[in-house]
Amino acid sequence: MPVQSLEAELGRFVGSVAEPPRVARYAVNEAMIRNWVEAHDDHNPIYVDREAARATGRPDVVCPPAMVSTWVMAGYRRHREIQRLRAEGAVEDFAYSRLMNMLDEAGYTSVVATNVEQEYVRELHPGDHVTARFTIEAISPLKRTALGEGCFVTLLKEYLNSDGDLLVKERFRLLRFAPDSRAEAV
Repeated sequence: MPVQSLEAELGRFVGSVAEPPRVARYAVNEAMIRNWVEAHDDHNPIYVDREAARATGRPDVVCPPAMVSTWVMAGYRRHREIQRLRAEGAVEDFAYSRLMNMLDEAGYTSVVATNVEQEYVRELHPGDHVTARFTIEAISPLKRTALGEGCFVTLLKEYLNSDGDLLVKERFRLLRFAPDSRAEAV
């Protein structure tokens, strides 16, 4: 497919709902918060100590804001299922799957996350149940990078609590590139 035709097709995805909402399997809870802060060696007491959190005017401990995406992660089984479907050339019935399939078919089969921007709006508390909604916000024109020719895809992720209140707004950007084009890109 000529580059201009591919770019026009990719542009049709911008503004689309990427996939069905991801709903957390578990409510925000103190045990997982404690595991997170210990794994990250984070000593902020408002995450694990009720009295320290209350001393700051909070009603209870809070969840580290950067932890928001962990509540809606699907797990390794889902990852393996996606990889199996991708290897079979199967496409799920949502925009992000169709977009990734189109890029695969055009030879842009490798991926690297390039950056994440998060805007924290509201704190998460134990008992909150997180849902994430993903939109394909932007797709760059094809360009040469040090990794090879590819395009940048930006997903806008909005994390909501069970009342529908916005918790975090995130822009997640990745590069889909053709691994065999690296020599040409340098």
